[in-house]
Amino acid sequence: MSRPDERGAAGRAADEAAVEAANTAFYEAMETGDFEAVSALWLDDGATPITCVHPGWPVLTGRGEVLRSYALIMANTEYIQFFLTDLRISLAGATAVVTCTENILSGGPAEDGAELGPLVGQLVVATNVFRDTQDGWKIWSHHASPVLTETEDTDSEGPGVDGTEPTA
Repeated sequence: MSRPDERGAAGRAADEAAVEAANTAFYEAMETGDFEAVSALWLDDGATPITCVHPGWPVLTGRGEVLRSYALIMANTEYIQFFLTDLRISLAGATAVVTCTENILSGGPAEDGAELGPLVGQLVVATNVFRDTQDGWKIWSHHASPVLTETEDTDSEGPGVDGTEPTA
């Protein structure tokens, strides 16, 4: 595990590519419902507690709690697809931070003989922290937060953010 800053620009570019590949593998494993692949992508050094925050969930800490959450999500999601945008990678030694926007399309179980349940779109911003290990880049922490969007009726619904009435 050599540090990107010790290996020059070529080493840094190689590490960025490896981090991006690990990040992509994480989302692909979620899309295919491959729990073993998701599990293998998380840091498991026996000493560093991993953490995860799903949108609307409390902080989950520890390998058992985090992986249980993914098993639960996979068991209750019939279909999920991630379109990642705004991807940024920052390297600092053996740590990498990936920020991105998860454009998520998901669906639950089908009803009334339909092939697939209703699909729902969601916009989430995520931060994935990776650590370089002997087995490659592993996820140390995942934090995802929903992006709140304004509705068209925002201006006509009472006081504004500062408590004053909106003006026309």
